[in-house]
Amino acid sequence: MSDSRRVVAAVIACTFFVGFGGGVVFPILPNLGAVLGISPFLVGVILSANRITRLVANAPAGALVDRAGTRTPFVVGLFVEGVATLGYVVAVTAPFPEFWFLVSRVCWGVGSALVFATAYTITADVSESASRGTSMGTVRAGITFGFPAGLVLGGVVSELYSVAVAFALAAAFALFASVLAYRIVPETHAEAVEAASASGSVKPWEIDRSLPALTVGLVNFGVFFAYVGALFSTLVLFLEFREIGLLGFDAQGTSGALMAVTVLAGSVSMLAGGKLSDLYGYRVPIVLGSLLVSGVGFLLLPRPGGVPGVVAACVLIGAGQGGTTGPMMALIADLTPDERMGRAMGTNNVLGDVGGALGPLVSLPLVESIGFAPVYAACALIPVAAGVVLMVGVRAETGEVNPSLDAQTVD
Repeated sequence: MSDSRRVVAAVIACTFFVGFGGGVVFPILPNLGAVLGISPFLVGVILSANRITRLVANAPAGALVDRAGTRTPFVVGLFVEGVATLGYVVAVTAPFPEFWFLVSRVCWGVGSALVFATAYTITADVSESASRGTSMGTVRAGITFGFPAGLVLGGVVSELYSVAVAFALAAAFALFASVLAYRIVPETHAEAVEAASASGSVKPWEIDRSLPALTVGLVNFGVFFAYVGALFSTLVLFLEFREIGLLGFDAQGTSGALMAVTVLAGSVSMLAGGKLSDLYGYRVPIVLGSLLVSGVGFLLLPRPGGVPGVVAACVLIGAGQGGTTGPMMALIADLTPDERMGRAMGTNNVLGDVGGALGPLVSLPLVESIGFAPVYAACALIPVAAGVVLMVGVRAETGEVNPSLDAQTVD
């Protein structure tokens, strides 16, 4: 195995284990809110709190990478996520559970800002343009493979044992990830740090406002608003409304399994999308096709069809959002100098988290007032708008709607 592949594999291993904590809360909290007396709006705030926090933390995290390197922020970020997951255990046993859930989600946001900024920057540092889509897709797939494990853990273990047991198990895996990172992940950004220092100080609040970073970030905004923000926060309620269950589980357990299906489908398409963009030498068509698939999934979701129809819709939504990841992250790396890579990733993460944070805040109240079908129809239009933004931004930056890798790569 080459050095670059070894580094990518190390990042994948660490982010896989910490991904449990990210997924475990989603199938539990919407229903747990009724039990603990938490209003739907406050549940939406708690689910969005990590992304709201990252709105503040992403830019400093990206700047920190360009200023101090990747290794230490990566290890620290994983450890903070592990501690945050322990906070979920406190939340279900202590008075004022909404306070503890909120604090834990805020801490998770800080840790994940560091992890996302460093994981993608490490991958960009060690990959070449011809293999960058594959590497980016593989790392993102590794990150998200832990998430469906958390979804299943949260939905099934909470039913078989207890919510506290599910949270404690997720915390153990997350803390193990930080120890693993400390042992096996090297520094990859030293030369870029030197170049950034030579060109002037990197400010903690600085983000990359270049056209490539903003274009890909806006596409990421739309993808995360519809997928994580709207679908994940409403799916358990949709299943309850339709009285749909899977393998004998109620809505909570079924929603965990279906969310895991979407993430697994997304993980497979992340690998395929990144690989295809490298193989054919073009990023944009893969992203556009993936956005179309996601939109079709949202159109099919509220239609009658029982369990098979819902499963098929979730597979399409997951595959569509996943297929955008490898090519989009590679596109940022292709068009961004190394010394600005951390800040470019921070910009992308900020805009993605704006979408993910707004999704639950908008969708949960709307499904109560106007129903599920109009909300999911609106989510189907978001990928169309994202595709238009992508083509306009790429054309403005490169002079072509569909540039080849050779035409768009920054040395």
